[in-house]
Amino acid sequence: MSVWQLVAVGLVMLLGLLGVLVPGAPGQAIVWAAVLWWALTDMTPVAWGVLIGATALLLLNQALKPLLPPRRPRESGAPRRTLTLGGIGAIVGFFALPVVGAVVGYVGAVYAAERLRLGSHAAGWTSVRSVMRTTGYSVLVELLACLLVTGAWLGAVLWG
Repeated sequence: MSVWQLVAVGLVMLLGLLGVLVPGAPGQAIVWAAVLWWALTDMTPVAWGVLIGATALLLLNQALKPLLPPRRPRESGAPRRTLTLGGIGAIVGFFALPVVGAVVGYVGAVYAAERLRLGSHAAGWTSVRSVMRTTGYSVLVELLACLLVTGAWLGAVLWG
C-alpha cells in the first residue's frame, strides 16, 4: 500500500473520530470502513487481524449503547463548542497518554472550557458533571472504541 493511501486512510479515520462528536453522524461506521479499506488493500494477516478486532470491538460498543444514557446535549446547558473541545481533548489525550488519556483529555477540556465560560471552579465542575450525565458517557465510550481501533491500525502500520 502506498504512503498516499495510508495518509488517505488516516484522514478518513480522523473524519470518523470527528464524526463521533457530531450527533447523528456515523463516526463508528466511517472508522470501520477505513479499516476495511486498508485491510482489503493490504491483504496481510496483521491487517485482517486488525479488521476482525475492530469489527468485534465496534459491534460490542453497539451492543452496549442501550445501557448508556442517551445523548441529550441541549440538556447539559453547555454550548456545542464545549462538547467539541472535549472531543478534541480526548483525541489528543489518547495519543499523548495512550487509552487513559482519552478520559483525562475529554474531562479536562470540558472543565477548562466551562471554567473559562462560567468564571469559577465550582461552576466549572458542576457543568462537567452535567455534561457527563447528559452526553459525556455515551460520547466517551463510542470515541474510546474508535480511538482503540485507530490506535491498533496505527500500530499495525508503524510496526506491522
